[in-house]
Amino acid sequence: MKCFAGLDVSLKEVLICVVDETGGVLVRGCVACQPEAIVSFFADPQISPTLTVHERGQLSIWLQRSLGDLGLDMICIDARTAHKVLSARLNKSHAADAEGLAQLARTGWFTPVHIRSLDADRLRTLLGARDRLLHLHNDLERHVRGILKTFGFRLTAVHQGKQHQAFRDQLAAAAKHEPIFAVIAEGCIAAHAALCTAAAGIDKELRDIAKGSDLARRLMTIPGVGPIVACRPVSQDVQHRRFSRACGDRALRSLLFEAATALISRVTRFSPLKSWAVRLAGRKGFKKAAVPAARKIAVLMLALWKNGTDFKWKNEAVA
Repeated sequence: MKCFAGLDVSLKEVLICVVDETGGVLVRGCVACQPEAIVSFFADPQISPTLTVHERGQLSIWLQRSLGDLGLDMICIDARTAHKVLSARLNKSHAADAEGLAQLARTGWFTPVHIRSLDADRLRTLLGARDRLLHLHNDLERHVRGILKTFGFRLTAVHQGKQHQAFRDQLAAAAKHEPIFAVIAEGCIAAHAALCTAAAGIDKELRDIAKGSDLARRLMTIPGVGPIVACRPVSQDVQHRRFSRACGDRALRSLLFEAATALISRVTRFSPLKSWAVRLAGRKGFKKAAVPAARKIAVLMLALWKNGTDFKWKNEAVA
C-alpha cells in the first residue's frame, strides 16, 4: 500500500500526517524539528511514505538536504500554491495543514521548488553579506556627511578603493575643529574601516571563486562584467533554460547596472558594445544609457551561458 506524508514545519516542531491511497489518515505525529527525529518517525515500514512534501520556508532548504543525507527523500513545494488549497479547509491549524499537504502529495497538486546546492547557497551568502556591508558603510558615510553640514563641514566625494580612506581622513580633520566630533569620529572611523576591510575580504574570496568557475570565467569575458557580477548566476545553481528572461532578480539587476557603469566609464579596450554604449551616453546622458547597456549585458550573459562560448572581441575600427 502506498503512503503519502505531509510535514508542517515550524521553528521548534514538525507536525506530520500520513495518508493512504484513498486519502484516509493512517497516522499523525508531532516531533522536534530535527532531521533525526523525523526519520525515526518513519522507521515503521507500514507508514514508510512513497512521497513526502513540505512547504518552502525558513528551514526548508536545511531540512531537505539533511533528510536527503539520512535517506528520506522529500519534495519542497511552492508555499503560495499550497496556501490556496490549505486556506480553503474549514479547520485552520498546523495539524490540518499537515494533512492538507499529505493530500497534495497524494493528488500531485503541487509545484516543486528547486533546492540549490550547498556550494551555491554558500556563494549566495557571501554575495548577500557583501551587499549588506556595502549598504552599511554607505549609510554611515551619508549620515556623517549630513550631520557635518549642520556645522558647515562639506566632505568631498568618495568613490571606490583607497578613496574610502579619504572619508576617514576628512572626518578626523573635522574632529579637530569641533570638540563634539571627536566622540563621533572615534567610533565612526573605526566602524567604517572595519566595514571596508570586511567587504574587501569578501571581494577577494569572490574573486577566487570566480576564477575557479568555468561559467564565471566565460561571463567575465564580457566588457564591464567582473567577478561579483559573474558570481551571481553561478549562485543560482540552475540550468539556463529555467530563466524566462535575462535580467534576473533585483540583486542581479543592481549588479548589471554596476557592470554597465564600468563598461561606459572604466573599460578602455575597444568593442562594438563599448562603442555603442558610449555613443548612447553622449546622446541620452549617462544614467539613461546605463539602463539599456545593463539590459544588453544581461542578454549577452544569458547567450554565453546557453552556447558555452566566450565574448567575441573585435579589433578597433580604423578611420
